[in-house]
Amino acid sequence: MTSPRWGRDLVDDARAVVVPWLTARGLMLMGFIVAVAVSDRLTPGSRPVTLGEGLSAWDGTWYRDIASQGYASLPDEGLRFFPLFPLLGKVLSVVSFGRTDLALILLANVASFALAIGIRRLVRFERGSVVLADRAVWVTCLFPAAFVLSWAYAEALWLLFVVIAFWAMRSRRWWWVVGAGLVAGLTRPLGIALAVPVAIELVRVWKSASTTERVTGALAAASPAIGTGIYMLWVSRNFGDAFLPFTVQSPLRGDSVDPVSRIFDGLSQMFGAERFGDGLHIPFAIGFVILLALTFRWWPVSYGAFASVVLVAALAAENLNSLERYGLNAFPIALTFAVLLKREQYERVALLGLAGGMVALSALAWTGAYVP
Repeated sequence: MTSPRWGRDLVDDARAVVVPWLTARGLMLMGFIVAVAVSDRLTPGSRPVTLGEGLSAWDGTWYRDIASQGYASLPDEGLRFFPLFPLLGKVLSVVSFGRTDLALILLANVASFALAIGIRRLVRFERGSVVLADRAVWVTCLFPAAFVLSWAYAEALWLLFVVIAFWAMRSRRWWWVVGAGLVAGLTRPLGIALAVPVAIELVRVWKSASTTERVTGALAAASPAIGTGIYMLWVSRNFGDAFLPFTVQSPLRGDSVDPVSRIFDGLSQMFGAERFGDGLHIPFAIGFVILLALTFRWWPVSYGAFASVVLVAALAAENLNSLERYGLNAFPIALTFAVLLKREQYERVALLGLAGGMVALSALAWTGAYVP
């Protein structure tokens, strides 16, 4: 009886998410068309390199080269891209005629579809509302930086297993959390952030837990660090410094700063010489902070704690490039935004705004003006 029910639920989920998932890809296509038109208008006959790289632009080129050539043939900077996503792309290239770029794009899009299903199921599990669950899927799919879920980026795979981990920890399925935590820790440097909500949920149930559950829960809390540690040990053995995946990012992100001060400093940048640089990120930063505060009010504390760690990691950098992508990684704030849109007229306006943001950011990314 369980298997047919599970299958029907999966079909229902797929039907519910396919329209927002396809809509996001249509908006991304519009962004590409805009980028082509702007580039041909401003620099006739000389399109930006990023435009020619298509869905493998920016970080996608690193993942593609790691998958096809390995880390040894690349600069040490390539070590900041964790290994599981390009490794899976290498494996999947068997079905893409050796094209690792196509394999990575396929993997990202399949993972993003599964992510949309995961978001729907997680919200239904937490709130029991199909309406809110469907709205959360739309918000996540149309999040301005969500175009990277279609690119050869590790975001979709990482977020998928983060969402699985949240469902599993909230339902006390600790072995599921162990698996999801290992994947998250091997996929992105932010994987370690998952240890915080797992630890919070373990503490929440500690008194009522059996000894076995406490042991598996502790292993689950450690699993993201174990996944990251495995990669660091490999880096140490092959490159002589286990911390290279983190230290090579310092020149790119700038000096560490106080997140609160960074936002206040950014307010002046909105009107100065940096108004088209870091100043563009400040409205997003303010919005994310407001949504974060509401996340602690409307969702379990583990959701807010996870989003806090991710956003602090972004705002603690002098360079705010890719801040919007970090906001996507802090997925509970998208769920909070969905809660805000209770009235239908608000929902329509907000989704139109998100859609416009996706077109704009993807176009800017393809023209080379925005770092996703």
